[in-house]
Amino acid sequence: MELRPSAHADTFARDRLPPPDQWPHLTDLGYPDHLNCGAELLDATIARLGPDRPALRDADGPVWTYGELRDQVDAIAHALTGPLGVEPGNRVLLRGPTTPWLAACWLAVMKAGAVAVTVLAAQRPEELATICDIARVRFALCDVRAVDDLAGAGVPELRITPFGGDGPDDLRRLARPGGAPYPAVPTAADDVALIAFTSGTTGRPKGCMHFHRDVLAIADTFSAQVLRPEPDDVFAGSPPLGFTFGLGGLVIFPLRAGASAYLADWGGPERLLGDIAAHRISVLFTAPTAYRAMLPKLAGHDVSSLRRCVSAGENLSAATWQAWHEATGLRIINGIGATELLHIFISAADEAIRPGTTGLPVPGFQARVVDAAGTPLPDGEPGLLAVRGPTGCRYLADARQTEYVRDGWNITGDTYVREPDGYFRYVARADDMIISAGYNIAGPEVEDALLRHPDVTEAAVVGRADEHRGQLVVAHVVLRAGVAPDDATVAALRAFTKTRIAPYKCPREIVFHTALPRTPTGKLQRFRLRDPR
Repeated sequence: MELRPSAHADTFARDRLPPPDQWPHLTDLGYPDHLNCGAELLDATIARLGPDRPALRDADGPVWTYGELRDQVDAIAHALTGPLGVEPGNRVLLRGPTTPWLAACWLAVMKAGAVAVTVLAAQRPEELATICDIARVRFALCDVRAVDDLAGAGVPELRITPFGGDGPDDLRRLARPGGAPYPAVPTAADDVALIAFTSGTTGRPKGCMHFHRDVLAIADTFSAQVLRPEPDDVFAGSPPLGFTFGLGGLVIFPLRAGASAYLADWGGPERLLGDIAAHRISVLFTAPTAYRAMLPKLAGHDVSSLRRCVSAGENLSAATWQAWHEATGLRIINGIGATELLHIFISAADEAIRPGTTGLPVPGFQARVVDAAGTPLPDGEPGLLAVRGPTGCRYLADARQTEYVRDGWNITGDTYVREPDGYFRYVARADDMIISAGYNIAGPEVEDALLRHPDVTEAAVVGRADEHRGQLVVAHVVLRAGVAPDDATVAALRAFTKTRIAPYKCPREIVFHTALPRTPTGKLQRFRLRDPR
């Protein structure tokens, strides 16, 4: 694929794209050769709907209108390219809790033609140092509450500009709104806009490079055609902006639609329910665990403003979907996405939803199930999920590119079944299949059976090596408050699962926990359950 002439003075990111023959096949959505996604999300939305609509809000401050947000973004962009010395193509690390200011910094980096590297506030110095080394980061905008760990990373020549404090070098002093508008850098549609890093829980993290057109593509496919937001919607959710699920759901999608977003860190199910009522949230993005955690706390909370609930990040069990629907009348929009493809690529909404399945390929994407050699498998047979569409995997100078992209398809690492009518049903992560006494057992199927028991609030099922059976099915369970973690409960849970799944799939061992290990983005860390050392 031939790239358009770049507007980047610093060509580090483009120079480290994989060779073209290692790219996935990419669908052309017809974007112009040059576009700046920051300008499209902000300036173009204002031109279409006006500057006085609410854009961003949080718990502590006033609502920012679109016009006020643009004024602040332009002031930050002037500071970036003026006193801070950022040039187009430079990588700018963004770190902090989920706030309007963090979103404004991201938009300013886009308009300035730099490359955003948004990281999690929970990441520790060693992790931050690795990310900065891989992406050659020399500039950072950091919430003053999250500066210490970033400074402690000891990144050579890193210029950290804090925001939210009262120091003379604080970004709020450098970027006071009210000055001249900032003309967005005329970036190429295929200039790198952001580098999103995978969690790195199983090795050195991988930087996934996404273009300016990719940012618009996720809004114009999943959001516009499946989620279908309206300008009066108020978005909110638990995923942080350092997680592409959160960046899309809480910044890109609402701004593309002219809607608003309530930005706050995850404070637990009780606080999220309170926020829904207080701010009349209508579009909610969170993980299956959060929906399940909110269920027993719904009484006394007003969720009548909700009209769209989106779930991703891990598999949504049919039990959780059904329980939420019975309690609220709302149909959760399930979806699977990946950092490598930026956001959701299989999903379904409204009457097209089929509980227990992920859904259909999002318009613009194609999906199929293949074997290890990449050969398509017949419907009903489990295999590897392969996807292609307008976005796809382009790792930053990483040999693992050829593992993820094969023959033009992104191989996500998930085991799926395609049903005869085209729906895709999740089976397990490819490395989460348990082989016990010759049987292939999908951990999520056992989890779904356990979660149907009223005393189970969380469940994770993994395989453990066994001399006689190859692997044993081991269930790690969090119980409802007040339920005793004793032998009687083990027996009751095993008997219950045998009424719902074949006996050979039932857990041979059940281990009780007060909480399951998760990443800062809420993803279950099964590897820690397999090897608890």
